[in-house]
Amino acid sequence: MFSTALRYRLERELGLAVTHCSSMAAVRAIFQGDAPEFVLAVLDLNLPDAPNCEALDYVISKGIAPLVFTGSFSDATRDHILAKNVLDYVVKDNPAAIQQLVLAVDRILTSGKTQVLVVDSDPESLQRQVSLIAKQRFQIIAVESGAAALDALDSHGGIDMVVCDLALSDMNGFDLLGEIRQRHGDDAVRVVGLSTSEDRMVAARFLRAGGDEYIQKPFLVEEFNSRIFHVAAIQKRVQSLHRIAARDYLTDIYNRRYFFEAGPRLVDQALRRGEPMSIAILDIDHFKRLNDTYGHEVGDIVLKAISRRLKHRVGDRHLLARLGGEEFGIIFNGLPLEEALDYCERLRQELAAQPINADGEPLTITVSAGLAAISGRETFDNYLNAADQFLYMAKHAGRNRVFSELSLMSALAS
Repeated sequence: MFSTALRYRLERELGLAVTHCSSMAAVRAIFQGDAPEFVLAVLDLNLPDAPNCEALDYVISKGIAPLVFTGSFSDATRDHILAKNVLDYVVKDNPAAIQQLVLAVDRILTSGKTQVLVVDSDPESLQRQVSLIAKQRFQIIAVESGAAALDALDSHGGIDMVVCDLALSDMNGFDLLGEIRQRHGDDAVRVVGLSTSEDRMVAARFLRAGGDEYIQKPFLVEEFNSRIFHVAAIQKRVQSLHRIAARDYLTDIYNRRYFFEAGPRLVDQALRRGEPMSIAILDIDHFKRLNDTYGHEVGDIVLKAISRRLKHRVGDRHLLARLGGEEFGIIFNGLPLEEALDYCERLRQELAAQPINADGEPLTITVSAGLAAISGRETFDNYLNAADQFLYMAKHAGRNRVFSELSLMSALAS
């Protein structure tokens, strides 16, 4: 009964290809030929022809990660299977067992997409946490100080969670938490605190300061895994909602709101690292006239086409967003003004050279751009206003061109 219901739910709810074996002989038969590549084994410890965990040992020998689902369980069994590095276990002791197993499978298969930064100044403690988290297939970065953690967050994009001991060699966990929240905001990364303190107020202070979870040492493996998985699941849901909220409904690139949320953080990181950065505003030339002549439907086609081309050209290295109407913003990571100017010129030329097919009619679309360097600590609006002023000059000079401080200096020199 369990196997039929479980297979149905794994296939229908998670979209998995499931192979069912009712005996140890059936398991061995699969591997006698060209066996498919299995990413996970869900197994009972007691099969009719393998009552003593033989199936567990066998799938481990084949390099398959095991998840135990069994009705025969005791403290001794728990210690035995945990020593064999199983991913997790679910006991068939209640009506919700199948639901718990489906959730466990989903957690395990999605954990490989989660990056965890582990911070602990005690090498032995650090290694233990890394070992536990690695078993759950998370991607791991391990460091031994708060300063190294902050550097890792700046240099490694996409860290989802920080697991840190509160007693670090160079700062306490509260200071690290404060720096993370100041630099990266409240939702960009989840922070889990660990401590040997028996003072319950430590946990309360950490959570009130913006921490997402607190685990007291020493901890049970199951407690540690469950709390880490829970925080990771929350982060993935939050990220999914943020992705929806950050996209422009028409063009599917980032929207104005995200540009103004992420932009200041990117600028702050670049200034701390001493890296160059530039900001540009692009505007489609004569867009109002295009709308009046061809209608808003064609205007939407043009906006989508320009957005696709910009997204393809800009990629993930730089931040591209639709600021509103026919206006786009780009933050160039790691590009000084001169290189960013060359980049914008190439963008402008490529866009003008590729007519857009709108209801069977090719339309040549040009853009104007204003570009400014980000070289000192100012408000984000100031950088944007500088680029906007150069955009105005580009429009005033005849459109279909890029203006920056370098362009202005060149014009004055001539």
